[in-house]
Amino acid sequence: MTAQAHPILVVGGGVSGITAALEAAETGHDVVLVEKGPSLGGRVAAFHQYFPKLCPPTCGLEVNYQRLRRNRRIQVHTSTEVAAISGAAGDFTVRLVKSPPYVNRNCVLCDLCTPACPVDVPSTHDFGMKTVKAIHLPHRMAWPPRYVIERNHCPSGCARCAEACPYGAVDLAMAPREVEVHAASIVVATGWRPYDARKLTRLGFGADADVITNVMMERLAAADGPTGGDIRRPSDGRRVERIAFVQCAGSRDQGHLPYCSSVCCLASLKQAQYVRTANPASKAYVFYIDIRTPGKYEGFYSRAKADPNIEFVNGKVAKVERNPDGQMIVEAEDILRGHKIQVAVDLVVLATGMESNLKVEGLAGLPIRLDADGFASAHLQPPGIFAAGVAQSPVEVNSSVQEATGAALRAIQVRLAT
Repeated sequence: MTAQAHPILVVGGGVSGITAALEAAETGHDVVLVEKGPSLGGRVAAFHQYFPKLCPPTCGLEVNYQRLRRNRRIQVHTSTEVAAISGAAGDFTVRLVKSPPYVNRNCVLCDLCTPACPVDVPSTHDFGMKTVKAIHLPHRMAWPPRYVIERNHCPSGCARCAEACPYGAVDLAMAPREVEVHAASIVVATGWRPYDARKLTRLGFGADADVITNVMMERLAAADGPTGGDIRRPSDGRRVERIAFVQCAGSRDQGHLPYCSSVCCLASLKQAQYVRTANPASKAYVFYIDIRTPGKYEGFYSRAKADPNIEFVNGKVAKVERNPDGQMIVEAEDILRGHKIQVAVDLVVLATGMESNLKVEGLAGLPIRLDADGFASAHLQPPGIFAAGVAQSPVEVNSSVQEATGAALRAIQVRLAT
């Protein structure tokens, strides 16, 4: 490697991007880590627990944040997007656009600004199930630990947060700026988003507050979520006693997502145990086509199946409606019993699949190629560019970490060759 070798660029600051950046930096290579949002952590930061151990992700995130703090080889850019990439392996030129957070490094998280703010906005971290002030900490595990302001919601001329801050941390004059960096190789770890459940009209999402998605369920169970971890239904705050999980909601369907996202079954099994643990008298129903828990996760399925209050129904859900008593009615075909059934529940959770951010948001200046499902398959990419995690294919956290480590190794090899 020559003295002029450029750093490795990692696009995306979720678990895959953080892993790729750390693995490369801790073996002696310079890294530029770019994240579109105001903090690192990605989807994992919104999880309540991991499967199969059912432990919180906060521990793993904090360990990685400490590794980032200690490593001077990693340059982190949050609130930043890739605008354009030119060049080739060994010498990419990358134009970055940094959006202003309107809060600078003087922020000490004193929270004196939020009482002064007159505007409430839906919390994107909680999928709109609660509100936050227009100036807020993105979430409790936010890193960098700094407040941000959603200026598009601020009244014209309002500067109350700046007036309330004794540290000069609020800078409402911040403007977007461009940064140019050079990279020897690029790791794309742009992650995923849940499939838009509003497209599944027969299942009631959007029309009824008590039909939610699996990612929303994570926030209902979380201690810092909209209900403080007490799982209650959004419509009236009633504690959930009976809950239905609808598998393959939009997945394995030529009209929506034709593929299996590989993690939805495990996520629903995990979430059924959230409810069962919080309320031992509760009952959970899992409506499935087939249960997919390969390899080491088979034991996790077996434990859930052994619970007499988790009932598995092999059949496709036809529709979800609310009856006059206020309960949700799930109508489905029960294949094993050979007839249709109707089950009354308090809450319905749709196991929506994982959709590539690259497909939904576009390529954002990245010179990469997507497969028919919108993922950056490894064999399609130009030299020097590697995908990791769900940018490449739908996978769970453990596989994302493994793929990110592999992508980091390949990116290092390109850097060493320049």
